[in-house]
Amino acid sequence: MKKNKIFIACDTTNIKKIKEIIKKTEKSKINFGYKFGLEFLNSKKGRNFISRLKNKTTFGDYKFFDIPNTCASAIKAVSDLNFNYITIHISSGLEALKAAKKVSNNTKLIGVTILTSLDNRALKEIGFNKKVEKIVSDQAKLATKAKLDAIVCSPKEVDIVKKVFKKEIITPGIRFDSKSNDQKRVLTPRQAYKNGSDWLVIGRPITKGNIANNLKNLINHLS
Repeated sequence: MKKNKIFIACDTTNIKKIKEIIKKTEKSKINFGYKFGLEFLNSKKGRNFISRLKNKTTFGDYKFFDIPNTCASAIKAVSDLNFNYITIHISSGLEALKAAKKVSNNTKLIGVTILTSLDNRALKEIGFNKKVEKIVSDQAKLATKAKLDAIVCSPKEVDIVKKVFKKEIITPGIRFDSKSNDQKRVLTPRQAYKNGSDWLVIGRPITKGNIANNLKNLINHLS
């Protein structure tokens, strides 16, 4: 099971809940890391909690999306938190990606492709004329040029990304059943690993309700 690497999305501002998630998963047969998104990162006690977190694989999901100087400065500003991974939108452009990579040091810089909450219809509403698969392919090529350390993409696009990007692939949009919630492009854990995902990102299917029971359900899906 330790070969199964999963980031748990800690999407809450409740420190007590975060501690419960970590306590009930840190000794699991699965290799868990902990992903902290904007909700927690922008909370009053979030930064202090992360600064005290030791011996855990941590993922700062900031999804930086700005001009090169701002992206680089933002990564420097959170460097004291010593995240193992941190995200930037590939849509920020090649120069921003290069600037961010230059200052990321030992933190792995992850390029975010098209969010899993979007589909072709939503992209058209935004103003994109290309389909999801083509955009993700182009973004993966850009991530390769910028020498990023990893890519976040839907599990459905892993095969597309692997053609042009040879490092770690991290996939959110993981569901145990047909309930996709606000996600559009989703697969089960087993399907995602079969497609070639290195890390899965799973939130509500683990953290909502009884965590112990949810972990048993996850293990059943992987066995």
